[in-house]
Amino acid sequence: MRYQTSYGFDSFGMGLSLTLMVKRLLIANVVVFAVQLILPAFVFDWFAFQPGEVVFKPWGFVTYTFLHGGAWHLFGNMLFLFFFGPPLEARWGAQEFLKYYMICGFGGALLSFAFMPDSIIGASAAVYGVMLAFAMNWPEAPIYVFGIFPVQARYLVAFLGVVALLSAADSTTGGGGVAHLAHLGGLAAGWIYLKADFRRGRALEGLRRSVGRRRHMAAVQGEGDQDAPPRAARKRRGAVVREDSALYDRVDAVLDKISAEGMASLTEAELALLDEVSRKHRTN
Repeated sequence: MRYQTSYGFDSFGMGLSLTLMVKRLLIANVVVFAVQLILPAFVFDWFAFQPGEVVFKPWGFVTYTFLHGGAWHLFGNMLFLFFFGPPLEARWGAQEFLKYYMICGFGGALLSFAFMPDSIIGASAAVYGVMLAFAMNWPEAPIYVFGIFPVQARYLVAFLGVVALLSAADSTTGGGGVAHLAHLGGLAAGWIYLKADFRRGRALEGLRRSVGRRRHMAAVQGEGDQDAPPRAARKRRGAVVREDSALYDRVDAVLDKISAEGMASLTEAELALLDEVSRKHRTN
C-alpha cells in the first residue's frame, strides 16, 4: 500500500530532505566517533554512562548517546535517525525535536541505571524514541524492510518494542552486550512524554494564541476597510477577512475538540488543517 503523509512522501525514504537538527546530530556523532578512535580510553572513561560514577560524572546521562561501540553500531543508529528524524523535526521544529531526542536518551540511561550495573553507550535509546514518535504520527506509513517487504510503521515499532522487552528480561545472558534496557527506556520515555501531551499542549496553546491575534487583526482590518476609497479594493479585502475568519472558526472548533476528546479523536482533514495553520504560523 501507499500512504500519503503531510511531510510530503508516500513511500518511506522517498522525497526525504535532511533537516537542520538531524544534520547536526549526524555530524556530532560522526565527529565524536572519530575522536573515540584517537582517544578511546579517555572518551569512554569520561563520557560513557557509568552507573557507579554517576555522582561524579552526571553528564554521562546525556553524553553517552554520542558514543558508539563500533562503525556498524554508529551506522545503524545514524541510518534510522536519518530516515525517521526529518519528518518529526519538520513537524515539531528543531528545538522541540532535539529536546525530545535528549529526553528519550535520558530515559534509556535512567532505566539502565535502575536495573543494570553496566556502562552503556550509543544513541539507540534516543533513536528508538524517534521511531516511536514517527509511528505515532504516521502509523500507516510503509517501512520497507531490507528494501523489499513493506511493514506499517506502527507494527515495526511494536515489534522492536517487544524484542527490547523480551531481551531486557533475559538477565541470564546480559543481552549479548546490547543495552536492551536502554532501548526500552527510550521507548518508555518517548511514550510517556507524548501521551502526557507535554509538547502538544504547549504547541496547541501557542496556536490558539496565534489564532486569537490573527482574528483580532482581521477584525481591525475589516473595520478599516470601510473608510478606504476604492470600492473594488474594499470588496477584495473584505473577502479575505471573511475567508480568514472562517478559517479561524474551523481551527477554534478543532482546538475545542482536542480539549474535549484528545488528539486521537481528530480526522485526517482536521490534522491537515492544524498542519496547514501551524506552518503558516511559523512562517509568519
